[in-house]
Amino acid sequence: MAESVPVRCPACRREHAFSTTTYPCACGTPLTLPLLRGGIPVEIRHRSWDDSWVSMRCPDCGRQDQWPQPEFGCDCGSVIRMPVDTAALAPPGPATAALRPLTAVAGPPPPVRRPPFRPVTIRTARDALTAAAQYLKWLGFAGVRVAGDHAANGIDLRGDDLVAQIDPTTEPTALRDIECLWLNCLNEDAVGAFFSLAGYAHDARLRADQLGVPLFVMDLTGTPQPVNDAADSLMRTGPAIT
Repeated sequence: MAESVPVRCPACRREHAFSTTTYPCACGTPLTLPLLRGGIPVEIRHRSWDDSWVSMRCPDCGRQDQWPQPEFGCDCGSVIRMPVDTAALAPPGPATAALRPLTAVAGPPPPVRRPPFRPVTIRTARDALTAAAQYLKWLGFAGVRVAGDHAANGIDLRGDDLVAQIDPTTEPTALRDIECLWLNCLNEDAVGAFFSLAGYAHDARLRADQLGVPLFVMDLTGTPQPVNDAADSLMRTGPAIT
């Protein structure tokens, strides 16, 4: 686990304890972007694709990938980017895993005909998990089950060529959660889906659209609704888009 460092928000001057997220390389090695000692955190006012990623080579397998810039959201509403020690990264080279959307459709396939979906009323976090699992089965995914490795990578549900995360909290789902699901999908060559009860932060929605991550919201009746184009495609065609 990355060491926690004190950091002050440049917008409101509030102090935070920040820990860089550790991501798994395809070979299984945990990778943590090194923070620049003495570097100055920067408030993100205008986000760009190039500024949101850092290229890093795995010291074990030599695989070169791009990873999300370390960021955190302050209680004042600002999104803060932490400076990375680029000199400590492995020498740059051509990335072996392109930053690509999770789903790609060559042409609009015909919609899948299904019986009416029977929702599961949500009263607890476990109900939210059950509702999402039932929905994915209804979409046509086989082998949907509760993941046994949630603590390791945040995945809540698994299926045949499928991973999914469910956020049952009352706070909008954050950008980091979307990026973690996307990375898990790349590592496992699987389709991903995210379900949230409270919706998504603005920057999380933008990143999901960039990466092609299907986003759904659920109300307490347990009926998921798509909130972006990737989710619409998944709902229309199910596993056929993989």
